[in-house]
Amino acid sequence: MLLGLRTVIYPAPDLQRARQWYTQLLGQPPYFDEPFYVGFAVGGFELGLLPDAEPDTRGPQALWGVADSGATQARLIAMGAVELDPVTDVGGGIRVAAVCDPFGNRLGLIQNPNSDPAGVR
Repeated sequence: MLLGLRTVIYPAPDLQRARQWYTQLLGQPPYFDEPFYVGFAVGGFELGLLPDAEPDTRGPQALWGVADSGATQARLIAMGAVELDPVTDVGGGIRVAAVCDPFGNRLGLIQNPNSDPAGVR
Protein backbone atom coordinates (compact mmCIF):
# COMPACT_ATOMS: atom_id res chain seq x y z
CA MET A 1 0.00 0.00 0.00
CA LEU A 2 1.25 3.48 -0.82
CA LEU A 3 1.41 5.82 2.14
CA GLY A 4 1.94 9.06 0.22
CA LEU A 5 4.77 11.05 -1.33
CA ARG A 6 7.95 10.91 0.72
CA THR A 7 10.86 11.67 -1.60
CA VAL A 8 11.45 12.94 -5.11
CA ILE A 9 14.94 12.24 -6.43
CA TYR A 10 16.53 14.35 -9.15
CA PRO A 11 19.60 13.21 -11.07
CA ALA A 12 22.51 15.59 -10.44
CA PRO A 13 25.74 14.57 -12.21
CA ASP A 14 27.30 17.88 -11.03
CA LEU A 15 26.35 17.32 -7.41
CA GLN A 16 28.20 20.35 -6.03
CA ARG A 17 26.53 22.76 -8.44
CA ALA A 18 23.10 21.16 -7.92
CA ARG A 19 23.54 21.31 -4.11
CA GLN A 20 24.29 25.04 -4.35
CA TRP A 21 21.37 25.73 -6.71
CA TYR A 22 18.82 23.85 -4.63
CA THR A 23 20.18 25.39 -1.41
CA GLN A 24 19.52 28.81 -2.97
CA LEU A 25 16.07 27.77 -4.18
CA LEU A 26 15.00 26.29 -0.84
CA GLY A 27 16.75 28.82 1.39
CA GLN A 28 18.28 26.08 3.52
CA PRO A 29 21.17 23.63 3.38
CA PRO A 30 20.61 19.89 2.93
CA TYR A 31 19.97 17.82 6.04
CA PHE A 32 21.80 14.85 4.49
CA ASP A 33 24.95 15.57 2.50
CA GLU A 34 27.13 12.73 1.24
CA PRO A 35 29.06 12.19 -2.01
CA PHE A 36 26.48 9.58 -3.08
CA TYR A 37 23.28 11.52 -2.20
CA VAL A 38 22.13 14.92 -0.98
CA GLY A 39 18.73 15.28 0.72
CA PHE A 40 16.73 18.40 1.55
CA ALA A 41 13.73 18.46 3.91
CA VAL A 42 10.91 20.32 2.15
CA GLY A 43 7.58 20.68 3.95
CA GLY A 44 7.59 17.19 5.40
CA PHE A 45 8.96 15.59 2.24
CA GLU A 46 12.41 15.06 0.77
CA LEU A 47 13.97 16.44 -2.38
CA GLY A 48 16.98 14.27 -3.16
CA LEU A 49 19.92 14.73 -5.52
CA LEU A 50 21.57 11.64 -7.00
CA PRO A 51 24.92 12.03 -8.79
CA ASP A 52 24.88 8.64 -10.54
CA ALA A 53 21.86 9.25 -12.78
CA GLU A 54 21.05 11.08 -16.02
CA PRO A 55 18.67 14.06 -15.98
CA ASP A 56 15.56 13.91 -18.17
CA THR A 57 12.26 15.78 -18.30
CA ARG A 58 10.23 12.72 -19.38
CA GLY A 59 10.42 10.80 -16.11
CA PRO A 60 8.07 10.99 -13.13
CA GLN A 61 6.37 14.35 -12.86
CA ALA A 62 6.22 15.33 -9.23
CA LEU A 63 4.51 18.65 -8.53
CA TRP A 64 5.85 20.71 -5.63
CA GLY A 65 3.34 22.89 -3.81
CA VAL A 66 3.87 26.65 -4.01
CA ALA A 67 1.92 29.68 -2.79
CA ASP A 68 2.13 31.50 -6.15
CA SER A 69 2.94 29.46 -9.25
CA GLY A 70 3.60 32.51 -11.44
CA ALA A 71 6.02 34.15 -9.02
CA THR A 72 7.77 30.88 -8.29
CA GLN A 73 8.19 30.04 -11.96
CA ALA A 74 9.56 33.54 -12.63
CA ARG A 75 12.07 33.14 -9.78
CA LEU A 76 13.21 29.76 -11.07
CA ILE A 77 13.69 31.15 -14.58
CA ALA A 78 15.70 34.04 -13.11
CA MET A 79 17.84 31.40 -11.38
CA GLY A 80 18.63 29.69 -14.70
CA ALA A 81 15.73 27.27 -15.16
CA VAL A 82 13.91 27.09 -18.51
CA GLU A 83 10.14 27.12 -18.87
CA LEU A 84 8.66 23.78 -19.94
CA ASP A 85 4.97 24.46 -19.28
CA PRO A 86 3.54 27.93 -18.72
CA VAL A 87 1.41 28.64 -15.67
CA THR A 88 -1.99 27.14 -16.48
CA ASP A 89 -5.24 27.41 -14.53
CA VAL A 90 -6.65 23.88 -14.61
CA GLY A 91 -9.83 24.79 -12.70
CA GLY A 92 -10.85 25.11 -9.09
CA GLY A 93 -8.19 27.73 -8.43
CA ILE A 94 -5.45 25.19 -9.18
CA ARG A 95 -2.53 26.53 -11.24
CA VAL A 96 0.28 24.32 -12.52
CA ALA A 97 3.56 25.02 -14.29
CA ALA A 98 6.89 23.32 -14.94
CA VAL A 99 10.48 24.28 -15.59
CA CYS A 100 13.62 22.41 -16.52
CA ASP A 101 16.23 22.99 -13.83
CA PRO A 102 19.79 23.87 -14.94
CA PHE A 103 20.67 20.16 -14.72
CA GLY A 104 18.04 18.84 -17.17
CA ASN A 105 15.33 17.73 -14.72
CA ARG A 106 11.64 18.58 -14.81
CA LEU A 107 10.55 20.58 -11.74
CA GLY A 108 6.75 20.71 -11.54
CA LEU A 109 4.86 23.36 -9.55
CA ILE A 110 1.31 23.37 -8.23
CA GLN A 111 -0.64 26.13 -6.51
CA ASN A 112 -3.60 24.30 -5.01
CA PRO A 113 -5.92 26.04 -2.54
CA ASN A 114 -7.39 22.61 -1.72
CA SER A 115 -4.13 21.17 -0.40
CA ASP A 116 -4.20 20.39 3.30
CA PRO A 117 -0.71 20.12 4.81
CA ALA A 118 -2.31 18.78 7.99
CA GLY A 119 -3.36 15.74 5.97
CA VAL A 120 0.26 14.71 5.32
CA ARG A 121 1.22 11.54 7.16
